[in-house]
Amino acid sequence: MSLRLLYFVLLASVMAMAPLQAAETATPDQDAKAQAGGEEVEEAPDRSPRVPTFPLKGDLAGELDVFTTRYEDTFAAIGNRIAMGYLELVKANPGVDPWLPGEGTTITLPRQYVMPDARREGIVINLAEYRLYYFTEGGVQVYPVGVGSEENPSPLTDAKVTMPLESPAWYPPASIRAEYERSGEFLPRMIPPGPSNPLGTHALLLSEKGYLIHGTNKKFGVGMAVSHGCFRMYNEDISRFVYQVEKGTSVQVVRDPVKIGLSGGEVWLEVHRPDEEYPQEDRDTLWRQVFTEVEAFEKQHPGVEIQRRAIEIAVDQADGIPVMIGERVTRMAADETVEEKTPETAGEPEQKLYF
Repeated sequence: MSLRLLYFVLLASVMAMAPLQAAETATPDQDAKAQAGGEEVEEAPDRSPRVPTFPLKGDLAGELDVFTTRYEDTFAAIGNRIAMGYLELVKANPGVDPWLPGEGTTITLPRQYVMPDARREGIVINLAEYRLYYFTEGGVQVYPVGVGSEENPSPLTDAKVTMPLESPAWYPPASIRAEYERSGEFLPRMIPPGPSNPLGTHALLLSEKGYLIHGTNKKFGVGMAVSHGCFRMYNEDISRFVYQVEKGTSVQVVRDPVKIGLSGGEVWLEVHRPDEEYPQEDRDTLWRQVFTEVEAFEKQHPGVEIQRRAIEIAVDQADGIPVMIGERVTRMAADETVEEKTPETAGEPEQKLYF
């Protein structure tokens, strides 16, 4: 056999094997396309919540967690990746550089919560902690939100969801257009859907006129006071959240920096400072609020004993992490029997810890 003939025989063998090899190495997408008659099959979007649904344990839900950072991580990037706010991560991790935590640093994820002072239904937004609570049959989901700045505060309201929006266009109000004009920038009357739209990919329209819960085209700002009054969520969160929330869902907006509650006979306190810094003025304000809240709680629950030192720790840190500050004391019948049998101690005053 000549070399030329041998060459053509080998070439024919390779060409005959090619279809078989292609079939063996076909990707799942190619297989699905072939089974659908050549048309690509689109996967259904994932609409499951990005955050856990925590069961309620009295006034408490969730649990603290930890996260190990990579060299390139920042708190802003971590927050976007795991659905947590920038400030809540900063306050829960004092001493850690939020812009360069470093390789292998273990940080606290503050995913334990005392419930805000509001009805436990629908949506509750607590401006003081930059969080949105969504109550379901299985418990509560907690999302970070950006809220109004000091110059443009979000309204305290009891509203409802009126409509979900996909790919919303933004019609900036005259006040915002004027603000841009004063800074030498031009803002059109309508910004269409797309990457430059500040409303992000989805939104929930509220009965509180002019306000929405919406996505954002900015990664930084969720979990902070940065908006013109609306409530910003990560696009990855709102794009799923809108499909959970029904029209007419209650939306309560409260400002509750000091939360106190009972869980299994334990008294828990959660205190939030407003910013990264913690000046003496803010500390004094929180002390007054804590004193008022604890005093009211003790009147409502006369069987509890409160530890002042635990309260001091909670206010000193004001990091948004719940602290156990006391417990409900139950006097048993056996204790009364002992007192009757030992009258020499009956006259001693009962020891209490006062706040």
